[in-house]
Amino acid sequence: MGNVTPDESELLSCCASRRWAAAVAAGRPYGGFEELWAAAKAELDALEWADVEEALAAHPRIGERAGGTGREAAWSRSEQSGVDEGARAAFAEGNRRYEERFGHVFLICATGLGAAEMLAALEERLGNAPEEERAIVREELGKIVRLRLARLRERG
Repeated sequence: MGNVTPDESELLSCCASRRWAAAVAAGRPYGGFEELWAAAKAELDALEWADVEEALAAHPRIGERAGGTGREAAWSRSEQSGVDEGARAAFAEGNRRYEERFGHVFLICATGLGAAEMLAALEERLGNAPEEERAIVREELGKIVRLRLARLRERG
């Protein structure tokens, strides 16, 4: 694979932190996906919490269907395909408790997970200390960003 040169708008569909997207775009071109991912990960790790919160604000709650026709909304709907109608009420209550405790949406890389696994993770993470939860959120955001960057690479 040759140079990888996603523009800022494409990067924002992977992570809605404007600071992150600008920093990653400024490093172009990248020699391949792994070089892009290394830069993207370094910039994610360097984000202030306010920048992470900006990214979180673009993520729909688990169990809620993302609206809109953009790339990010479509990816979110695909990523949450493991959430069935029967689990939506449990997610609504869990999301309410989580947001009350931590002040932001519950973020989990939902790709490949079923509703029961995500609900179990939500319940378990409700017991975390705020600092511990922030570290987990950053890890989950990184997983999502990596998957979305890979999807960008696959575009024709």
